[in-house]
Amino acid sequence: MSDSNQKQSADLIIERLTVWGVKRLYGYPGDGNNPLLGALRRAQGASADAPAFIQAKHEESAAFMAVGEAKYTGGVGVVTSTQGPGAVHLLNGLYDAKLDSAPVVALVAQQHTSVLGSDYQQEIDLQNLFHDVASPFVQLVASPDQLPMVLDRAFRSALANAQPAVIILPHDVQQAPAPELGQAHGEVVTSPRWTTGLTLPRDEDLAAAAELIEAGEKIAILSGRGVKSAQEEVSALAERLGAGITTSLLGKPYVDESHPLAAGTMGHLGTTAANQVLQECDTLLIIGSNDPWTEFYPPPGQARAVQIDVDPAMLGNRYPVEVGLAGDSAASITALLERVQPRGQTAWRTEVERRITNWHEISRLRAEVPADPLNPELVVRRFAERIPADAQLAVDVGSSVYHYVRQMNLPTSVPAHLSSTLASMGCGIPYGLSAKESAPERPVVVLAGDGAMQMLGINELITVADRWPRWQDPRFIVLVLHNRDLAEVSWEQREMQAQPRYADSQDIPRFDFAGYAELLGLTGLRVSDPATAPEVLDRAFGAGKPVVIEALTDRDVPLLPPFPHGRAKLDAMRAGLEAEGDAGAHARELLSVYARIEEEHQ
Repeated sequence: MSDSNQKQSADLIIERLTVWGVKRLYGYPGDGNNPLLGALRRAQGASADAPAFIQAKHEESAAFMAVGEAKYTGGVGVVTSTQGPGAVHLLNGLYDAKLDSAPVVALVAQQHTSVLGSDYQQEIDLQNLFHDVASPFVQLVASPDQLPMVLDRAFRSALANAQPAVIILPHDVQQAPAPELGQAHGEVVTSPRWTTGLTLPRDEDLAAAAELIEAGEKIAILSGRGVKSAQEEVSALAERLGAGITTSLLGKPYVDESHPLAAGTMGHLGTTAANQVLQECDTLLIIGSNDPWTEFYPPPGQARAVQIDVDPAMLGNRYPVEVGLAGDSAASITALLERVQPRGQTAWRTEVERRITNWHEISRLRAEVPADPLNPELVVRRFAERIPADAQLAVDVGSSVYHYVRQMNLPTSVPAHLSSTLASMGCGIPYGLSAKESAPERPVVVLAGDGAMQMLGINELITVADRWPRWQDPRFIVLVLHNRDLAEVSWEQREMQAQPRYADSQDIPRFDFAGYAELLGLTGLRVSDPATAPEVLDRAFGAGKPVVIEALTDRDVPLLPPFPHGRAKLDAMRAGLEAEGDAGAHARELLSVYARIEEEHQ
């Protein structure tokens, strides 16, 4: 449709997004959302406040970018797609938002209302398609009069529920004249506003929680994403109680891991210290966490538990807690601090600090185990040492997450995000792009495996090559762990099934990541020698454009679960490696070394 003086409903959508403070719209164009993108072009020509359009190379990537926007900024990420296949491609990213509680609004095109129900080209029942992923809010706009109300409710739903909201926009509705709403029957006039308040627990619950805590001797804290605004309070509570601080994967960025009571991340990919603290405690405080690794919690009946969460529905969701505190983490902890007594240097605190010191030594020794050609833990450790304090980190899913947890001890000034609960490969570069677009003056670093890079990453490096000249700080550094193996699954086959690695499913084709980066006009670096790794990493952080570091790593470095759980998995892992014959010999040797390091530092 050609430009005219008559405002379309699509123009109203862009105006409403602008009022909601949307700075970027991620997506991919198609005939279905052409009217919306045309309105965006017109708005950008008229106002500097109009959202920018960031074109991804795939709608799945665009959805991941919107999730990253929500995670890095704390605001709402917005994504758009055409109907049919474009809409289907959004699902993975929207499920990432759903499971990690990130507010995202998806503007999804649909065929003309006149053809719905006719099995028209690219016609899909989008309300049913998105029913589960956006259960709090999914709405088809059948009339332009609905638009302001639906947009406002979608944003409020996304923010209030920390979940995706989906708006389905038929092509003809987008092109229709913008409505002029008044007070007629059937017209709903709303306001683009949202706010929240401070939620405090009840006094009787605080008293019960304090009594339970005071009765305990060995206290552990499990802190999750909900402590983002309560970092000082968590540390103060741990200091007062002599409690070991463990984190969920989502909570890792919000705890200062240099603190002597910070035991690290819990779970299958976590630290030995964190899992020892949880297995040995008699009192557990769960703060802002819904971590699903239930077998790594204290055995039920061993520990009495208190849980703090702003959402009462989460209380008791993962562990049989005795006292639930429904409230904001910072305010709840502050109120609790007034009711518990300082403990000083107890025997438990001394034991927690010893476990943490042991873990730091285990981590160092694991990284220094010789490998062929590079130990991935070593290169990730050296990479982390060079990350600036003002950087933002994106981590892709796979073995790279293990190395992030165990070798990257970063200051809390470095936000780090990944697809945690959904654990979807391919999120790393899209997340990094949204981090960079939301704060172009800050360096961005990405950690990914070769499998994840081949899934979506190499496509979105094209987007990096297109976007980086606009960035105030050009540093966008991608470390690719290239071992030609889907390593996490290979080790799961050995650990969970006592089966050998299945080469047909696990082998990754060789790909020249460094050469591909150069082809795109970026800087590509390759490292395979531990002696030259520091020099290569220094060059990457000093480059004046985005860099892809291709680190040739050893697929046989074991992904050993933390002890004590890891000890119980050794026989199965060895059986799987024995079944591999000579091909498993090197991995068996490395597994023995890793197990010995763990045993010697218990």
